[in-house]
Amino acid sequence: MKRRLFLSLATALPALGLTRARAQAVPSFTFPSVDGGDYDTAGWRGRPVLVVNTASMCGFAGQLADMQALHDAYAPRGLVVLAVPSNDFNQELASGAEAKAYCELQYGMTLPMTDILPVAKGAVHPFYAWARQETGFVPQWNFNKVLLDPQGRIAGTWGSFVKPGGRQIIGAATPWLT
Repeated sequence: MKRRLFLSLATALPALGLTRARAQAVPSFTFPSVDGGDYDTAGWRGRPVLVVNTASMCGFAGQLADMQALHDAYAPRGLVVLAVPSNDFNQELASGAEAKAYCELQYGMTLPMTDILPVAKGAVHPFYAWARQETGFVPQWNFNKVLLDPQGRIAGTWGSFVKPGGRQIIGAATPWLT
């Protein structure tokens, strides 16, 4: 019986476009930091990571304060909150340095922030291409969220109306917070 089930799964995985290696392998991604250098998600393995595409001039920009509050409350327990500024929806400032200065001044942001990156249009960052391939998720607007589990797999995605510190995201991340 076990052998038959194994053979059925072994036959079904390739038909679904999956292999055992692909089902187990989770890539890591490098994001350019707005401060220079890079953030590598491999360095965050073992911790949940919330990735949020942001835009300084968006009507949802108040969520930058929510992101900072989430970072302040849960970073000591293991959560990483990463801001990924994007101008895909024409609401970001001209440079990453300007976006960082604005976020620091208006929202007191100290959490990790990347340089401005494409997330939904054109040659998107590899993380967003992978998220699309894995789950079909593509940011439909600014302040869409992707939660990675401690192994780097996608644990959930949310749109702009779900606040970073909302119960859906906190509930999804809670099992991995120390």
